[in-house]
Amino acid sequence: MSGEQESDGGWRKTFWDPEKKQFLGRTGESWLKISVFYVIFYAFLCGIFIGSILVLLMTLSVYKPKYQDKIVPSGLSFLPYATNFEIIFKKDDPSSYESYVKSLKKFIEQYNDDKQTDDMKYENCGAFPKPYIERGELESNASQRKSCRFSRSELQGCSGEIDTTFGFKEGKPCLIVKLNRIVNFRPKPPFRVNSLPDALKITSFDNLMPVFCTYKREQDKGKIGEIKYFGFAGRGGFPLQYYPYYGKMLHPNYLQPLVGIKFTNLTMNRALSVECRVYGSSYEKDSRHGLFYVHFTVKQ
Repeated sequence: MSGEQESDGGWRKTFWDPEKKQFLGRTGESWLKISVFYVIFYAFLCGIFIGSILVLLMTLSVYKPKYQDKIVPSGLSFLPYATNFEIIFKKDDPSSYESYVKSLKKFIEQYNDDKQTDDMKYENCGAFPKPYIERGELESNASQRKSCRFSRSELQGCSGEIDTTFGFKEGKPCLIVKLNRIVNFRPKPPFRVNSLPDALKITSFDNLMPVFCTYKREQDKGKIGEIKYFGFAGRGGFPLQYYPYYGKMLHPNYLQPLVGIKFTNLTMNRALSVECRVYGSSYEKDSRHGLFYVHFTVKQ
């Protein structure tokens, strides 16, 4: 019995020893000292962390990235969103292309005319491609910059205004193409004619960067069919007056120019690979910049 009592007293004294007045092996004074030490220690660590963040933020601009010397030319991207860049649908089955149509509709709504009526935010930038529109210093916080209007009606057969399925119902799908936003990036039109595909060499591209699509694989030659391009002033390219982009702080209402690409005669029941590229002196012919691939399968 005495052994059990000694045993009970042993584990109880681990928490509280009434003789030495210790809790978990420490007196009240010892607990106070170690608590004060850790409060000061962690406060010091937090101060160093917060101070380093504040110093870092002081060296950064809210208007543009600190370093842009390694930023490549703006990439070319497209809608609708397609997993693994594969667009597969059956033209007689609306459910098979419903997600593509929803993706296009959601994106194109911001280009509705009724959302660009505020003259304090938007302005007309001409009916034809023009040089860049400079809107002041990039790091000036004088005011927000106006944005050029871009109506979805410019995309004509790919606007979704008349054909709300963007061509998918007829097996003639549309892509909406844009250049990704990069602060202060100034794209340049093609400088050498020999860098263009044959179909574009007979056209002048003053103040415009054209987009062109073709087959990616040799076995798809002749299977893609006619491709139609819709865009600013009826041309399939990006006009320079929409650049440069001043960033979210100064250009919150900025609208990228778009190009609509309609594939009017894709071979049915066959997987087709298409390559689309933007042409300009900022983009080298053999580089992967300004390029994307998309794979179509239209079932009938």
